[in-house]
Amino acid sequence: MNSAPRTATSGAPRATPPRSAPAKGPGGPGGGGRARWSPFRTDPSVPPWIFVVPALAVYAVVVLYPSVAGVVYAFTDWSGVGSFSFVGVDNFRTLLDDRRALESVGNTLLLTVAVVVVQNGIGLLLALGVHANIRSRGLLRVIFFAPAVVSPVMVAFLWKYVYNPEGGAGLNGVLGALGLGGLRQDWLGDPSLALWSVAAMVIWQYAGYSMVIFLAGLQGVPAELHEAATIDGAGAWQRFRYVTWPLLAPALTINLMLSTIGGLKLFDQVYAATNGGPGTASETLSTVLYKEAFVYGKFGYSTAVALVLALFVAAVSLVQLRYLRAREVTA
Repeated sequence: MNSAPRTATSGAPRATPPRSAPAKGPGGPGGGGRARWSPFRTDPSVPPWIFVVPALAVYAVVVLYPSVAGVVYAFTDWSGVGSFSFVGVDNFRTLLDDRRALESVGNTLLLTVAVVVVQNGIGLLLALGVHANIRSRGLLRVIFFAPAVVSPVMVAFLWKYVYNPEGGAGLNGVLGALGLGGLRQDWLGDPSLALWSVAAMVIWQYAGYSMVIFLAGLQGVPAELHEAATIDGAGAWQRFRYVTWPLLAPALTINLMLSTIGGLKLFDQVYAATNGGPGTASETLSTVLYKEAFVYGKFGYSTAVALVLALFVAAVSLVQLRYLRAREVTA
């Protein structure tokens, strides 16, 4: 039987025609469609600085305008309402003759020195303690830092209870329970103790804050330097004095700057605890300008005090920053 003739291609596999690549267009694969909208897509024709305008507008309204207006009002007799007239530098002359304001300058400086020295000293000791390899160091860091996140007004009311002259569960009560009743004091009512009592509550609140900054500096000290100093026979104090302390210069700069600025403009704790009293024993520049504005209605004079305070803080901060930066270079 004769079979049917086979064609040349009947036994060969069929070749698959090559696929054409999808056309690429503005709509993506598949070509030609409209671009899909995305919230992250920006128009290249829009200048980038346009996105900063809303934030700058808020900053100008909230910060810049009140600051400039305050400088202007410092040379007026504005009472807070109604019209006013320019009085030149009379407000500043009044400030120089104001005994209460001058006493507040001395109180502010004493309070600032006490806070800066003691707060940073305690903060450094706490940082060295919780930096050691102890099991509870995480818990101790939280406990020591916790007061820094509490409202200053709440801290003031808490310490008013601690300083309660009637005793009870406060400081006087503890002294009585320990048989030290002779040391009981009217901590906030005694003119010779009120300022230092306020300083104690500020130091208690922010020593943990200084601790955290020093702790960050300690964690940046290379362990190899301590190991090399130990091999050379250096003791614990020598390692701290010649290795750790020079490398803590940036952390010290930050802590001193923050505590100095905070001490010079301290208001919340003083006003809530003593209202500047008894008399003017704990009056600061911040409480003076507040009372002149909102108690006596002398907004022009109060803004003059505020301007002097701002310039004083800026001058002290710049001098301190220049010295501390130079110390960082030579440390």
